[in-house]
Order: sequence, then structure tokens, then C-alpha cells
Amino acid sequence: MHRRAVLSCLVFLCLAGGRAGADPEFWKSEWPRTDFGRTAVESWVEIQSGGPPRDGIPALDAPGFVKVAAKRGIEDREPVIALEVEGETPRAYPVRYLMWHEIVNDTVGGMPVAVTFCPLCNSGIVFDRRVGGRVLSFGVTGKLRNSDMVMYDRETESWWQQATGEGIVGEMTGRDLRPLPSWMESWDEFRMRNPDALVMAEPASGRSYGRNPYVSYDSAARPFLYSGELPPHGINPLARVVRVGERAWPVERIRREGQVTEAGVTISWSQGQASALDAARIGEGREVGTIRVRDGSGADVAHDVLFAFHAFWPEGRWMLR
Repeated sequence: MHRRAVLSCLVFLCLAGGRAGADPEFWKSEWPRTDFGRTAVESWVEIQSGGPPRDGIPALDAPGFVKVAAKRGIEDREPVIALEVEGETPRAYPVRYLMWHEIVNDTVGGMPVAVTFCPLCNSGIVFDRRVGGRVLSFGVTGKLRNSDMVMYDRETESWWQQATGEGIVGEMTGRDLRPLPSWMESWDEFRMRNPDALVMAEPASGRSYGRNPYVSYDSAARPFLYSGELPPHGINPLARVVRVGERAWPVERIRREGQVTEAGVTISWSQGQASALDAARIGEGREVGTIRVRDGSGADVAHDVLFAFHAFWPEGRWMLR
């Protein structure tokens, strides 16, 4: 599908979802348990309908897994989110599934986790689902803020910003989800490193797994439904950047230099991973490479590779050289 057709489709979804949704009174019939009197959002117009209704993008719970050696149907260059918890068998969550479900509620070694992926800002983060002694499970509101998915927890129906892990509306406003070290890499990289690992089984949902519904999206002029300030320093609004805390490194810089050690972390780039947001088939996307972030001891560091850094960290530090 041509880029213009994709963007036209996204605009249609926006209109179908109703721009009038930027009003808590309008939302209360759909969200009767959400406490709209508590929010970290400065203006309700920041939150817009992305098109699908609540749970129109269905999150997955307690997914099945198969051995890496037995898995078929994933192309070598397709991205997966890798989660390697100490003492547990490594797990891969293919982006071909997350593209259509966006959240997977899982448990690894007794630890409840939420594996999340927002296609519109390329943000893939794994969170610990425990907050203040409670275990939460997450779904998709169908709302966007700064082009990023707004999640909700089913226990309090509070809303959460996926890119930041912050509660932004409801009882959990101001609470934070703890991000876990994880990273996006190619299926081939994961299985070569972890031949005895587990990979999420294909959901029985009848979706077009392996197809990218956002063809050429990461070559667009700006993110979908984003009207805020664009990144400084001439950085393209849909250029991938590595975020560690409130610092951002352009992926292009890491690719060019191969490895950068700064601010207590070492960030490296390696070839082999396809963009999930380029070609009609995910595995045929252009090369974007794999980013790894480690601390001084060599341990993996929680990070993200996304488009929306400046939108959520306007005072953040850009690591340009």
C-alpha cells in the first residue's frame, strides 16, 4: 500500500473514532469506573481517539509459548522483543503479534510483566505489572496522546502512558510502572543466541500476522495525530532515537559510530533487523539494526527506541556527539 493510502486510512480511523472524544464527560459512558477528577494531563485535548474503541485492539493474556527450534513462519529479519530474566528461560515476543495486540500480559518466573508495543511511535517496553503491592493487568484504551498508546489497567480503569509508564488519569495518576531490561532484535539474532529459548505462539485471533498495516509510516513527515513541537537539532520527527532515562541518542549516530560509551552506558548497533513500519511484509522492511544498551558491568539496561522522545521529555538531553 502506498504511503498516501496508509495516511488516508489513519485519518479515516481518526474521524470514525470521533475527535469529540477529547472531553471527559464524553468518555464517562465508556469509562464509568475511571476517576477523571484525578489526572496529570494539562488539557483534555491532548488525548484523542485513535479510531478503535476500548479493547478494539485486544490485549493478550497468559500467551502460549513454543520452543525456538520448533517455531516456523517468522522471517529471519523480523523484530522480536527479547526478555531475558535471570534464572529463567529467555522469551521472544514477535512484533508480528504485538502489531495487532499492542499489549501482552504475561508472567515470567513469578513476575507479572506487560510487554507493550506502540506502532505509532515504535515504542517497545516491558513493564513489571506490580504497583504498590497490587498486580495489574492492562488493556488498550483506543486513545492516543502525542501519538502514543494510552493503556488502562483493568483493576482501577486508570489510564497509563505507554512511552513513559506513568499513570495519567484516574486512581493511579502519578504512579509509575517499572521498566525491565528488554530490547528489540531480529528473530535470527534471538534464536542464534538462545537456541533453547521460548517464543510466543501465534494467537488464535485470525489477524494478518506478519503484515504491516502501517506501510511506509516511519518515512512520513510527522507522527499520526501529533500537533506538538517537533524535535530540535533538525532531527526528523520519525527518526528512531535511543532513550535511556531522560537522555536520547539518535540511532543514526550509533549506527555510524558502531558503539558509544557515555553517561554511564554503552550503546551498540548491529545489522540484521528490519523496520516493522516500512514494507507491507514486516520481514521485508528496510534495515534499522539492533540496539543494545549495557552498563559498566555489562548488564542490560532498560531503554526504548522510539520516535516520541521530544514530545514526552521536552527538557531531555540530546546526545548528539
